[in-house]
Amino acid sequence: MGSVVKELLLLRHAKSSWDDPAIEDFGRALALRGRKAAPLVGRELAARGWIPEKVLVSSALRTRQTWDLVRLELGNSAPPVEDSRILYMAPAAQILAVLRVVPSEISSVLLIGHNPGLEDLARRLAGPGSDEAALARLARKYPTAALARFVHEGSWSTLDFAGPRLTHFLRPKDIGA
Repeated sequence: MGSVVKELLLLRHAKSSWDDPAIEDFGRALALRGRKAAPLVGRELAARGWIPEKVLVSSALRTRQTWDLVRLELGNSAPPVEDSRILYMAPAAQILAVLRVVPSEISSVLLIGHNPGLEDLARRLAGPGSDEAALARLARKYPTAALARFVHEGSWSTLDFAGPRLTHFLRPKDIGA
């Protein structure tokens, strides 16, 4: 029997608002630009058939709002979400630890989180055979509402730095925002 292929989608939350300095970071909502970009990402996921079986979301307001807007574009295909305080502003190693305990029967995961941890994780995950153009875009910047897609051969428990292949890195401007 061949190796099982897993798909990992890392989405940085859409653009959040800084309009009210009295609001703590955890409670910041999406800005208008973010509310426009998140549905575009959802439509792109649906168009490409990248429908996750499991969704992990930081429990911050802007990440939950990003998922709500993405989910609407996935329709009945949208899986239930698990929001997690541990993903809020988590460093790369902590996010990796969360991914390593995903049940083996799950073949695709969408994780919505924050920089700098998400960007650091994406850069460190990209292993041999990664798409050169995607790597170049990722190396420049991981903007809000950007999506990195990885393919990993093996179980989630074996996911490690420099292992999976980065196949795509899509920024909002690449999909029409």
